[in-house]
Amino acid sequence: MCVRRCLVGFTFCTCYLASYLTNKYVLSVLKFTYPTLFQGWQTLIGGLLLHVSWKLGWAEINSTSRSDVSTWLPASVLFVGIIYAGSRALSKLAIPVFLTLHNVAEVIICGHQKCFRKEKTSPEKICSTLFLLAAAGCLPFNDPQVRATPYAGCPVPVTPTASFSGAYKIVQKSRKPNALSDIEQQYLNYMFSVVLLAVASHPTGDLFSVLDFPFLYFYRFHGSCCASGLLGFFLMLSTVKLKNLVAPGQYAAWIFFAKVITAGLSVLLFDMILTNAMVGCLLLGGLGEALLIFSEQKSS
Repeated sequence: MCVRRCLVGFTFCTCYLASYLTNKYVLSVLKFTYPTLFQGWQTLIGGLLLHVSWKLGWAEINSTSRSDVSTWLPASVLFVGIIYAGSRALSKLAIPVFLTLHNVAEVIICGHQKCFRKEKTSPEKICSTLFLLAAAGCLPFNDPQVRATPYAGCPVPVTPTASFSGAYKIVQKSRKPNALSDIEQQYLNYMFSVVLLAVASHPTGDLFSVLDFPFLYFYRFHGSCCASGLLGFFLMLSTVKLKNLVAPGQYAAWIFFAKVITAGLSVLLFDMILTNAMVGCLLLGGLGEALLIFSEQKSS
């Protein structure tokens, strides 16, 4: 069992690393900044592969009632917000910075649990959320790339991504047990995302602007897009498998390990200007996440 958990964990880390690096390459190096098309393509590939896996018996998707689908619809809307805003932010931010800012989602979740659900919060978790918030709040003052994002007017420029992610997890946790499995939730997310992003591609201007993309007919662009779709699907499968196989604290530790590897390798592969202040913010964010993992393991 231990070997199986490690194998699934390392598979998850590999998919996480490859997925982020591939997406960063398409968005930043090739500069394919058409999020409705890029994310629509990824969700289309994920949805098709998940549907085929279901028909072949490799994934279990039960027939769901209309009430289950309708109640999950707000979460699917939030999922579209996560991938759309995340794509825009990742195209302008270095991966370590993006991951640090995205951790504000944990602050939102903790605040909801404390203020609305009146749950008891451990001192370690409170400290971790303060560290995460401080790291994300200081980055805009020390990284010119953060100030160049479309959300530069926000207190934390990547707030839309973190807000959507935090709200999504809150909705996900509020669901009744056994109403929809993780695979079924993701299947509905894929289906809804494909439709909504396809409809939104025209009003946003992406549908016709993409015709001016200089690498539209180059094999490296096609190969990278195919790889991003496949890697996103395998990342989803490995995430669900790992989540169901290990305890919440161990699951959080694997995610942290994957983030550290991805952030460290991205610094070597992509251009990034690091200052002492930026390094301090990133380390503070890492400390906050490590404390969050400790609190998860202590509570479980």
